[in-house]
Amino acid sequence: MYDPTYPPQNAEIESAPMRAQFNDLKDFIDAIVSLTGATVDGVNTINFGEPATATANLVGSVLHFSFDIPRGGVGAPGPPFAQAVVDAVNTLDPGQAATVSVNFDGTNVRFTFGIPRGNDGGTGPQGEQGPPGEVTNAALGNAINGTSSNTNGVSTLDTPFAD
Repeated sequence: MYDPTYPPQNAEIESAPMRAQFNDLKDFIDAIVSLTGATVDGVNTINFGEPATATANLVGSVLHFSFDIPRGGVGAPGPPFAQAVVDAVNTLDPGQAATVSVNFDGTNVRFTFGIPRGNDGGTGPQGEQGPPGEVTNAALGNAINGTSSNTNGVSTLDTPFAD
């Protein structure tokens, strides 16, 4: 049987007991089951100030974990930040999920966005022709007819009146 206390410190060692230690250690390692998976069975919130714990159990060839994590307390406020900065907006291929990454550099909250572009148009029937993009002089005249022709030239009414 493997003895973790052998050999004692500063002792002369003999080959037969050391060989037995190594053989026992090898047998121990060979007996370890190969894991086929791991699962988290539970995460529990415990009271502030209690120590966090983790347990692991081997059931067959699956490692089962359970965690107890203390609830946070009221602490000092975090550092203030001056501004939010958008570092980049990247175009993604159609169909990809939009992304955003955020980090705090100690002063600024920094964002990087990934936005997918739209799909290209299909080969189906084309829609009707829209109105022309240019504005005619007649349409422009009708749009501004009846509006002030020199709004910035009209002075404000700032004359005081007596009762």
